Parts: sequence; C-alpha cells; structure tokens
Amino acid sequence: MPVTKTKSRRTKRLSFRATALQKRILKKAAESKGVTVTDYIVESAFKQAQRDILEERDFALSSLQWKRFTSALDRPAKKKPKLKKLLSKPSILEKR
Repeated sequence: MPVTKTKSRRTKRLSFRATALQKRILKKAAESKGVTVTDYIVESAFKQAQRDILEERDFALSSLQWKRFTSALDRPAKKKPKLKKLLSKPSILEKR
C-alpha cells in the first residue's frame, strides 16, 4: 500500500479520536491490505490530501465556460484608483 516513496523515517506524531465503528472499519481495511492501522491511515489520508490539493489547483470548464473565462482574462484591466493608492503605500510589515 505505501504510496509515499520516502526512505525517511516518520518522526512526527498525529493524534485523533474515532468512533468504535470507525476504528473497526479502519482495522479491517488495514488487515485486508496487510499493513498496520497507522500505515493505512497515513497513506489513505496522504492520498486524499494530494487529491484535495489538486482539486484546488486544477478545475474543469465546459467549452462555453472556457470561452467566457479566457475572454475575461483577455479584456484590458480596469483602472482602480483606490487599489493603486493602496498598493503604492508601504505595507504595515514594511513600516519602521
């Protein structure tokens, strides 16, 4: 089941609570894969986290939606005097 192809040892601890039913299901699934419950949970959560991150980065559009999206990107930018003024000032992190 190992999906993370790292040779480094896991050193960080995660802690969570589960219901009795969740624990039984996780244990049974781990046993069916021949791995520990910890390995099963870490690998499953890791794969899901990767999918979630990709979903935030990648998105699918229909032809019409794509046309509208690219049209919006191709339009000249609108002048925003208040935004220009705001961005011309030093940020609070730059003030001394």
